[in-house]
Amino acid sequence: MTDHDVGPIDYLALEFPGARLTGEGMDILIDLVERGIIRILDLRFALRQADGSFTAIELSDLDGDGTLDLAVFEGVSSGLIDEDDLQEAAGLVEPGTAVGLLVYENTWAGPFVSAMRRAGAEVIASGRIPADTVVAALDSIES
Repeated sequence: MTDHDVGPIDYLALEFPGARLTGEGMDILIDLVERGIIRILDLRFALRQADGSFTAIELSDLDGDGTLDLAVFEGVSSGLIDEDDLQEAAGLVEPGTAVGLLVYENTWAGPFVSAMRRAGAEVIASGRIPADTVVAALDSIES
């Protein structure tokens, strides 16, 4: 068991049709990191080729125009995402499509989980309710 607070670890796989990687949303991701809400453990992108193979995309210039600078994420790697994971994610999208994989720690929850463990409690289950399910439930309540 570790001595420091560790929050739940989540991942997202994102599909970018037409491999349009504009960098939109990266400022929000940076803000979440800077405020200590999450810690990025892995962030990888790949482009699926017509023959089914994939090519890893560098993070410093996602759209290839030479102006987008995401160097803040360059080299972010915990080793939780490997080439097999990147290949599996690339296999989920159509040729000519990009895919992004993000693994992050919910750092906001770490101190709470540690406090509960010190109190003798143990996390016995964890899960995620899909956002679409929550939106549908809220919509049905409002109507």
